[in-house]
Amino acid sequence: MNIEIFDLASDLWQQTLEKLHHDVYHLPEYILLESKRTNTIPEAILITDGDKIFFVPYLLRHCDDLFNSHLVISEFFDVVSPYGYPGILLSEVATHSPEFIELAIEQLKTVLFTKNVCSAFFRLHPILNENLNEVLSPEICQVNGETVSVNLEMSEAEIWRQTRNDHRNKINWCKRTGMTAKMVPFIEYLDDFIEIYEETMNRVAAKTSYYFDYDYYFNLSKLGNKIHLCIVEWQEEIICAGLFTECCGIVQFHLSGTKNKFLKQAPSKLMLDYVRFWAKERGNKVFHLGGGVGSSRDSLYEFKAGFSKQSHKFLTIRIITDKEKYRSLVEFKAESLKIDVDKILQTEFFPAYRSPNIFPD
Repeated sequence: MNIEIFDLASDLWQQTLEKLHHDVYHLPEYILLESKRTNTIPEAILITDGDKIFFVPYLLRHCDDLFNSHLVISEFFDVVSPYGYPGILLSEVATHSPEFIELAIEQLKTVLFTKNVCSAFFRLHPILNENLNEVLSPEICQVNGETVSVNLEMSEAEIWRQTRNDHRNKINWCKRTGMTAKMVPFIEYLDDFIEIYEETMNRVAAKTSYYFDYDYYFNLSKLGNKIHLCIVEWQEEIICAGLFTECCGIVQFHLSGTKNKFLKQAPSKLMLDYVRFWAKERGNKVFHLGGGVGSSRDSLYEFKAGFSKQSHKFLTIRIITDKEKYRSLVEFKAESLKIDVDKILQTEFFPAYRSPNIFPD
């Protein structure tokens, strides 16, 4: 078994992707923009055994800025997936070898331990990593919710039949009133998108993690033919906009927004209807809409479920690679908040020492 760690400068990154079915989240240019946004170090681990390949990109985070400045923890790190659904890439042979996958996870733990990493949190790809929870133990791999996708290999008639009645009625209404959806160059409409997206995030009181600076959007535009902007216009005004990625036959719903004064008209339903047939026409296999906020089965999930009956488990991998360092960070968190260690350990957030939802009694 061969193990290699490399950064974005390595030719091995792209060479590995050429051998594996992947998504936009695995591309070095996407990992780069995420590392800049989060001030983290982009890396990847490649584990091979003949034709069996295990590849996982991640962001390496320092833990020295989490607590009070007098705490010296400069040699502590953890790793996390970039925004979206990256997960683990496996070769076809590897997917049929549970023993290899389990051994690769153990090797991953060992490698991260030697890098002073105390924990690792990976969001898995609902399609590329489907049913991986049946291979890995529940202590490591957890089911955290569901996501929705449209099977673009169905006929257009079947895709429309799988659309919920209230969605179909609203889509038809939008068309009758003169709304039009179309794809436009992202860079040319960047400011329009930002304005609509931020208005939407303000309206729903979104967490800070759902806000991005201008550089993030500009760098997204550099993904070229991997990123697409759909807008909905009505009466000569852009009323709704959404960003979508496209890679290896997979289209992902990335970010979107609707102007407040047009919420009742629900132009986002027309937008997603347009995108799914646009994606099918381009020869893609699946349009992944994602799930609810925080992977919950909320109103956002139900909205997406109105476009398709196909769903997937959303899985995460949670690994404590260094129990001693992990415990130390939990204790530092407890000290900074002046609460008991057990209260932190009881949180469902992982890693527990980064939980934003723990408050003193």
